Amino acid sequence: MAKQSTERVAVAKQAIHETRFDKPVLPVDLHGFDIIAEIKDRSPSEGALAVPTRSRLQQAEDYIQGGAAAISVLTEPSRFAGSLEHLEEVSAVSRIPTMRKDFLVDPLQILEARAAGASGVLLIAAMLSDKALNEMLDCAWEHSMFVLLESFDETDLARTSKVLESDRHLRQAEQGKFFAGVNTRNLRTLEVDPDRLNNLSSMLPAQVVCVAESGLHNAADAANAAAMGYRMALVGTAFMRSEQPQQLLNDMLVAGRGS
Repeated sequence: MAKQSTERVAVAKQAIHETRFDKPVLPVDLHGFDIIAEIKDRSPSEGALAVPTRSRLQQAEDYIQGGAAAISVLTEPSRFAGSLEHLEEVSAVSRIPTMRKDFLVDPLQILEARAAGASGVLLIAAMLSDKALNEMLDCAWEHSMFVLLESFDETDLARTSKVLESDRHLRQAEQGKFFAGVNTRNLRTLEVDPDRLNNLSSMLPAQVVCVAESGLHNAADAANAAAMGYRMALVGTAFMRSEQPQQLLNDMLVAGRGS
């Protein structure tokens, strides 16, 4: 997927010079424990996820009504059946910020996200060199976007802490635009390690809001994540498969805020 992402950049470079970046950037409103709710049509490990009777816009509205702080939209096409059009569709109607989730490897892809109406992007630390990561972050800051920097292990989290030693990145964290995520899914096998959130909790950087990603399915999972020090969760599969995503989201928020 990372290789295909690089190939997509080459195609995008032919069109980005005509792009306008005039869509509004929305802030992430935080309330102590919050949820980024995800829209994705399928998952490489879970298969098809979307409920046939619910449109993408209905899913987004359920998330908004349920109290989500932001909506993550998968745009990776080869394994997640995503596209920038999905992001643009949701961003056009969303009253809360949207985030592009993909295997981003070039600042141009952040510009694509901004042009589609996204207020933020997810970056994967393990996929980016220090130089590339700083270039990506600077591009996001230039366009007033937020970043969720995703980690999978101790090395990734150590790099996140190192990034936060820079005043320009720390300022973004203080303004609620830089989030540090821990993903429980193995980047290569796609299997979930439920112990990872706890095992890495002692390394969570104190300067940022930290996000528990993948493998959270219910209110008890949200409460456990909050008890470990995570102030946000990124939840996709559970919401996409739920007949009542709005209620499930609300239940998880109540549980997380009660910890």
